[in-house]
Amino acid sequence: MKHLVLSLFLSCSLFLVQAQEIKEDFKPSTKNQPGQEYPMVNSQGYARFKIIAPAADSVRVSLGLGGQGGTKLQKAADGSWMGTTAGPMDEGFHYYNLNIDGGKFNDPGALNYYGSIRWESGIEIPAHDQDFYALKDVPHGHVHQILFPSPSTKTSRRAFVYTPPGYETNTQRYPVLYLQHGWGEDETAWSNQGHANLIMDNLIAEGKTKPFIIVMTYGMTNEVRMGGMRDFKIEPFQTVLINELIPYVDSKFRTLADQPNRAMGGLSMGAMETKTITLGNPDVFSHYALLSGGTYSVDDVKANKDKIKLLFISTGSKERPDPVKAAVVALKEAGFNAVSYVSEGTAHEFQTWRRSLRELAPLLFK
Repeated sequence: MKHLVLSLFLSCSLFLVQAQEIKEDFKPSTKNQPGQEYPMVNSQGYARFKIIAPAADSVRVSLGLGGQGGTKLQKAADGSWMGTTAGPMDEGFHYYNLNIDGGKFNDPGALNYYGSIRWESGIEIPAHDQDFYALKDVPHGHVHQILFPSPSTKTSRRAFVYTPPGYETNTQRYPVLYLQHGWGEDETAWSNQGHANLIMDNLIAEGKTKPFIIVMTYGMTNEVRMGGMRDFKIEPFQTVLINELIPYVDSKFRTLADQPNRAMGGLSMGAMETKTITLGNPDVFSHYALLSGGTYSVDDVKANKDKIKLLFISTGSKERPDPVKAAVVALKEAGFNAVSYVSEGTAHEFQTWRRSLRELAPLLFK
């Protein structure tokens, strides 16, 4: 009887899945090249792709960081290939690439974003809360590209610096957040994929956060491949950040150049860097933020309790939120100003980190 009930349940479930209709309200992704119709997304979160490759024998779309899995496209009489994802995707930004006859290519219809140690195609699934990073008619800050000398690496290195609205027209000095990208990404990620500048502009316009500077630089000072993080050494990047970048930023921008007004945060691998560097340099940073990248324990931070102003830890609900919540409970019980945030319905992806920055910013430098 149990087996019969289970079989009926599975049959009904399968019928319901098959009977679910995909809404034909597809629109071009906001991450498309100018004038390109595909890829498209609909109101349910499905993505549809069309590729012109008349001589190809197979075309598959691989979605996500690293391009795992995929959606097989079907060939039409005109030589084009088309297909729709098997189910709705999470809200927000996703990397993807094309596999055409075994070779990896980018979609000529989409804009490119640096991820997986290469420029990947990008697609945006509209989010119900996308207003907080929308381009609005509010005062805007600027994202400056800088080249700073790095004697330790014997070259000039690049960073992007967000200055808040009004920076150019006043004499005010500002706190600074050093914000790191994840594995396989670079210093363009937080502005391009993360919309950090728009998030800040909107929060400042709404009076929800104190204006501050954000500095974003390349954290993979010694290169590692996927699966090789155990070989990553923090010392080269720590030298670049502490001894070279921070002094340069303090000399070229109107910063509040002291520990109480300096924060560090990062996503994924950038969170790993943040944890190691903040714990090793308590006289440099006072606000710490880990986004989808582990936790702080009471033992980690108890020796510098009087120097730490904020411990912020976040994750997506599809990651591992319980350890994050538990860590923050323990930190609070130990007397730390600790905050946890869980992004509902997202995994290890930029919608989690966009939302995390939205929650973090108002807590900094209070």
